[in-house]
Amino acid sequence: MLLPGDISHEGVCLKLVNDAIEQLGGLDILVNNAGKMGKTKGILDTTTERFDSLMKTNVYSLFWITKAAIPHMKPGASIINTTSIQGYDPTPTIFDYAMTKAAIANFTKGLSTPLMEEHGIRINAIAPGPIWTPLQEADGSEDKLKKLGASTPFKRPGQPVELAPAYVLLASQESSYTTGEIYGITGGMTGVA
Repeated sequence: MLLPGDISHEGVCLKLVNDAIEQLGGLDILVNNAGKMGKTKGILDTTTERFDSLMKTNVYSLFWITKAAIPHMKPGASIINTTSIQGYDPTPTIFDYAMTKAAIANFTKGLSTPLMEEHGIRINAIAPGPIWTPLQEADGSEDKLKKLGASTPFKRPGQPVELAPAYVLLASQESSYTTGEIYGITGGMTGVA
């Protein structure tokens, strides 16, 4: 089921949740995985428009979608957010993207106790390191892409399929005693707490 829309707009996020619930008959698992990235030369070259776009896509949408979904989720449900090693170990040319990923980690940890105590909902996050995704291809130069993952002990980028088992685990009842955790899948890079 595809529900296209620009999640940098609150109304689209609310419609997305409502349409998903209507078409699926409920909501047991929410994965907030959408993200936007782009290089910058630094804070002096970063426009308010760029900053606002990153915040709305990466942080506001997470807030809007999660807030809309919670009233429809039953105890035992799971929310999984995608943060990044960038949230702990930022690269200067994507400092603003890294800020959004730090906010996602904080959002996850900050909501873990109230969501469990008040609603019985678990919330966790995955923090990938260098993963070969369309986001990398859209933003990286050919030279950068050749070096992606070279700083890991594996000497290569991870593949999305290498992240999937962690999402499945956090979505399942196999992790019924896990909330507020940030699960790092970084290829051995340090920096994820």
